[in-house]
Amino acid sequence: MIQTIEPLDMAEMLSQSYELADMINRSCEVSAYLQAKQAMEQDEEAQRLLHLFEQKKMQFEEVQRFGKYHPDFNKVSAEVRQLKRSLEMLDSVQNFKRAENKLDELLYSVGRLIADAVSPEIKVPSNNPILEAKASGCGSGGSCGCSTQRA
Repeated sequence: MIQTIEPLDMAEMLSQSYELADMINRSCEVSAYLQAKQAMEQDEEAQRLLHLFEQKKMQFEEVQRFGKYHPDFNKVSAEVRQLKRSLEMLDSVQNFKRAENKLDELLYSVGRLIADAVSPEIKVPSNNPILEAKASGCGSGGSCGCSTQRA
């Protein structure tokens, strides 16, 4: 049986893509993300720590050029880690990270659904290594380096 391939209607595909994007933009995940982002941006302590963190990160990058041999390497490294921990302890930052992860899961799920409709071998990027581990693994050419042979 020979299958015929019909030409793709790009206008229809683009139209449906915009509809999908609109649905995603109206989702609870996007709404929660935007609210959490705004709350974090209005949190004075979060903004103060973010500013300090950016300054310290630039200092760390300068020190890192010389590695552990730089006299301030350990001190600056410890300060960066402490600032990061302090930031991560703030409620506004935690809420933002949770909302960001839920939105990432939604976007990954949509991307995975679209990719699987074409071929299960198509990779879909994610910021969450757990989601990527579920999609790749032994037999799919994932991180273990093996893949199944198809006849």
